[in-house]
Amino acid sequence: MAKDLVYLVTGGCGFLGECIVKLLLKEEYVKKVTIFDLNETDAIKNLETASTTVTLIKGDITDFDQISSAVKGVDVVIHTAALVDSLTTFPLKKLEAINVGGTKNVINACLAMDVPYLVYTSSIAAVGPNKNCDPMLRITEDTFYSGEQLLLYGKTKAQAENLTLLANGKQTRNGNKLTTCVIRPSSIYGEKSPTILNSYKSTKSNCNRINNLQSENIEQSFTYIGNIAWMHVLAARQMQLHPDVLAGQAYYAYDETPFKQWAQLNHALLTEIDPTIQIGKYIPYWKMWLIVFFYSLIKFIVSPFWNMKPFMTFSILKLLTIPYSYDTDKAFRHFGYKPLYTWEESKQRTCKWLKQETQCQQKLKQK
Repeated sequence: MAKDLVYLVTGGCGFLGECIVKLLLKEEYVKKVTIFDLNETDAIKNLETASTTVTLIKGDITDFDQISSAVKGVDVVIHTAALVDSLTTFPLKKLEAINVGGTKNVINACLAMDVPYLVYTSSIAAVGPNKNCDPMLRITEDTFYSGEQLLLYGKTKAQAENLTLLANGKQTRNGNKLTTCVIRPSSIYGEKSPTILNSYKSTKSNCNRINNLQSENIEQSFTYIGNIAWMHVLAARQMQLHPDVLAGQAYYAYDETPFKQWAQLNHALLTEIDPTIQIGKYIPYWKMWLIVFFYSLIKFIVSPFWNMKPFMTFSILKLLTIPYSYDTDKAFRHFGYKPLYTWEESKQRTCKWLKQETQCQQKLKQK
């Protein structure tokens, strides 16, 4: 494989993007990492190493000229930038503009600037669950599952994923071929996860009780952020060595995380910080439905003068009642993927960050 490669990570200042950038800096064959993002974080400013340079380009993927300029001279693009909106707080047009239109711009920029490799970050939501709430239990990449996606976010990710896979094998400006593949993460946890931090705050305000909204028969997949990032890095490397194997393929991101329900995972993580935290009694669907209904009604009434942020939607409530998980080793079979971090390491790294974050916030409150 070639050395002194230049990588571009769209959304490189984001939750997943930053983790991918940090791992790329440990790879000897990477000479430069360019980050394309609307924002800049303090962590990104201090990432540059002695052997690998890091450059930030502030830009918007909905602007074709900006992304085209960013990919010029790049060998590999890892496209993580997206508008993640599980609570449907943004209109569909905005989701489509960023997730679908932005991906189309990235693909066209790769073709125009002769970039040979593109890895796209999709989501399990691009597959389902569907609006019929059909279960997706331990599926693989080859499982047939049809129907319109339950979440609008999932619908836009499915469209973007399809664009990426269709672009595989297309001819670039200089007559070369573009090789693409797709990574589909499930629910992500790890350092800097706003979901984990909010869960901790919610639990502490709820007398150390974790809200339990899922029945025992629900099974869902969770993956540590570091392992998802590693799968991207490894896939991008192996695409160059074995393009015939990875070309046009989609892969679910998986690791050794043992828990299949959100309350169980939260309990395993949060009790590392506070052993007195417990999982509360199961809250039945009908009761949560009434809570969401009345909250939505109040939100509608006050909407002319107050934009209340939804804590849950009917779609998310449905999602919590549907088994959706996968059981696969395709990434191992195709490009030798193994989790970089064990479950115990994933837990300890997440808890160490959460403890530091909560301590910092407590100190700020005391000032």
